[in-house]
Amino acid sequence: MSHKRVLWAWTFLAIPILFYSVIRFWPTLQAIALSFTNWSLMRPASFVGLENYTRLVQDPLFWQVFRNTFLYLIIGTPISLLLSFAIAYYLDRVQFMHGLIRAIYFLPFLTTAAAMAWVWRWFYQPVPIGVINGFLTWVGLPQQPFLRSTVQALPAVLAPAVWAGLGFQIIIFIAGLRAIPTSYYEAARIDGVSEFTILRRITLPLLKPTIVFLVVFSSISFLRIFDQVYNINFNDPGGPLNTTKPLVMMIYQTAFKSFDMGYAAAQTVVLFAILLVVSLIQLRVLKDR
Repeated sequence: MSHKRVLWAWTFLAIPILFYSVIRFWPTLQAIALSFTNWSLMRPASFVGLENYTRLVQDPLFWQVFRNTFLYLIIGTPISLLLSFAIAYYLDRVQFMHGLIRAIYFLPFLTTAAAMAWVWRWFYQPVPIGVINGFLTWVGLPQQPFLRSTVQALPAVLAPAVWAGLGFQIIIFIAGLRAIPTSYYEAARIDGVSEFTILRRITLPLLKPTIVFLVVFSSISFLRIFDQVYNINFNDPGGPLNTTKPLVMMIYQTAFKSFDMGYAAAQTVVLFAILLVVSLIQLRVLKDR
């Protein structure tokens, strides 16, 4: 019986292993191999060694894009997690129309990135089209350039990205909150413990697995941000002076506009390394001891 169970276990495990080998692992290995070649789709690939990586290190655009990508990460991740936790924490206490309110918060996560980005682009337009600038002029404040500013463009692009991901994070936080036994809270309140102490001593420590998952998931999402940036600045991908261009967009433009596949593969390998290192560091720092 034990041998049969092991056989059935490996039979079922073989399906996802085969899927990831064909869809994930093999393309990754091909990208690594391609990063050492010079291939432009117009001629056969030729081996160039580390030339693409040397070119990448010497490319000032890469370092600007690298900086933009990490700004999306270090600004977007904590803001999205704090907002989603605060909403989930208080939404979990709401009894009236709880399901409807939760569905409303989840709707942005279901909306296509292209449609959402175009709506936000409309918000940012000057008067008389833009909603936000229309409100600013109505209260007597000057209009803001938003997407046309080298300072405001990146936060303006980041805002819809944060908003779009809130719904998923709220649902996960609510699930984590409801998995905590109520007996802990009852015992703490009987002892007269304040709500802030309960939050700090009971809720947050028991939510740690949920927080770790969302930190890693959110970080990967912001490091791979593309749809919102591309659609919200459709006429000028990357924003003014490339101030909003992330690494994924640089890979896309290098591969499918310049047709420099070898150089794009090198950029992809760098992005893969960044994702791997950031995820491992977060898991190392946040893991239970």
